[in-house]
Amino acid sequence: MTRTALAPTFTGAGKIEFAAHDYPDPGPGQLLLAVQANALCGTDRHQYYDGSSVVPGHEAAGTVIVTGEGTNTAVGTRGAVFLMDFCGGCRSCRYGATNQCFAKRADMGFTHDGGYGPYEIVHESNFFPITDDIEIGNATMLLDVMGTSSHALGRAALVRQDVESVYIAGAGPIGLGLTVMSKLTYGADVPVYISDLSRWRLEFAESFGAIPLMVGNLQAAGNPDIAFDASGKASARRAALDIISKRGALICVGHGEGLTLNVSDDLISPEHAVLGSEYFRYDELPGNLALLSEHQELISQVISHRFPVADIAEAFRLFMSGETGKVVVTQEGAV
Repeated sequence: MTRTALAPTFTGAGKIEFAAHDYPDPGPGQLLLAVQANALCGTDRHQYYDGSSVVPGHEAAGTVIVTGEGTNTAVGTRGAVFLMDFCGGCRSCRYGATNQCFAKRADMGFTHDGGYGPYEIVHESNFFPITDDIEIGNATMLLDVMGTSSHALGRAALVRQDVESVYIAGAGPIGLGLTVMSKLTYGADVPVYISDLSRWRLEFAESFGAIPLMVGNLQAAGNPDIAFDASGKASARRAALDIISKRGALICVGHGEGLTLNVSDDLISPEHAVLGSEYFRYDELPGNLALLSEHQELISQVISHRFPVADIAEAFRLFMSGETGKVVVTQEGAV
């Protein structure tokens, strides 16, 4: 059967309207979810301002209501949706690097309908079941906030293990995720410095134990061993590379601008490393679920605002103002 329901339509220029949208039953290997929560992301900015041909939303969580042929997930299972609908058979997928799939079937919320609507069709392979103790809105933390951040920390660990201090450029949702995950990974006593242009965001990051720095005052961070760029700005990357310690590493997490290197001075002499970090691997979800279960109260505090989906326009207006942490829209999830 085909369900018709109202879904938010991103028409461009910051306008969101609700219109009837059709959702068919899932095909072989697919699941139909009743979406109950979806977190806003800075990557949605392009769809918000330029419009979208699909229903956006790539940080979704919900409940399975219909299963397709050949699936093993029970109706009623709650879980989160992995952004990348990976093929499962290419060289990257066989290795477990599902964030580097050579034959993705979709990027949920970008090429196919995502989680701002009441329903979402996903392949069973990129649906991740959660345990009963996880509140459904908090389940969205498993994605960009925890997943992207923990993967970046894993990338850093490839080149630096004796970490005594951390610097983060950008105190948006990813920067906040990096703050919390750095504290949980390296320990509460390891200083985590963070910079941003927004005083609101810096104060919010400080509530998680970060040491706030206004852009232009990075000398106060000393020489951190690891730097994460969550801003996507060339100037921020350059500034981070200039202050990291010998054998230090810069991990670029935010897409955006470039970085110009002097190989001898920037890399060879100080033995610096510059690494990219793209989303995260599906097989990292179980470890993050255990961490979320243990620290749900702390991690859920990254969510500064929750709105019903009927108020999604207001949610985006506030989010784009730069005075929020993570923002989550919720809905009951019709059946």
